[in-house]
Amino acid sequence: MRRHRRTPPPGEFEDPLQNYDGPDFADDFERSLCEDIAGDLALTPCHAVTADTPVREVLILMNTEQVGAVVVVGSDSHPVGIFSERDVLNRLAGLYAHLKNRPISEVMTPEPAVAYRTDPPSRVLNMMATGGYRHVPVVDADEKLLGIIGARRITEYMEKHFT
Repeated sequence: MRRHRRTPPPGEFEDPLQNYDGPDFADDFERSLCEDIAGDLALTPCHAVTADTPVREVLILMNTEQVGAVVVVGSDSHPVGIFSERDVLNRLAGLYAHLKNRPISEVMTPEPAVAYRTDPPSRVLNMMATGGYRHVPVVDADEKLLGIIGARRITEYMEKHFT
């Protein structure tokens, strides 16, 4: 025999989400940090290369385009690495002649931390601060590269709220 669910008498059960007002934010900046999305931070269209691109070509690209980082992508446009100014200093300094024709995969930072387009700016800031990153690739729900957020974009985002 099947049991029937008892209907609670009026006033016995109150749905806790029925009267949820949401958090009170101290100001527009705090609200923006929690409710906006990373995709709204004026993503910089980033330059992407494949893992077999020679180091020399990546450095030429970074110099001519005046960018501080390039994202290394696989055949499916998913980020597999990142190569930044910091990698130039830490991994190439003094070794350029030996490494210039080697693939970028040998000197890139593998498996970069990424932000999703729908992540709040607070998460991106936290990733940058705790991970020591100056550039964070932004991906869509399928983890395909959309752009990159760098320190300059974060500064512009903060200026918008404080000026």
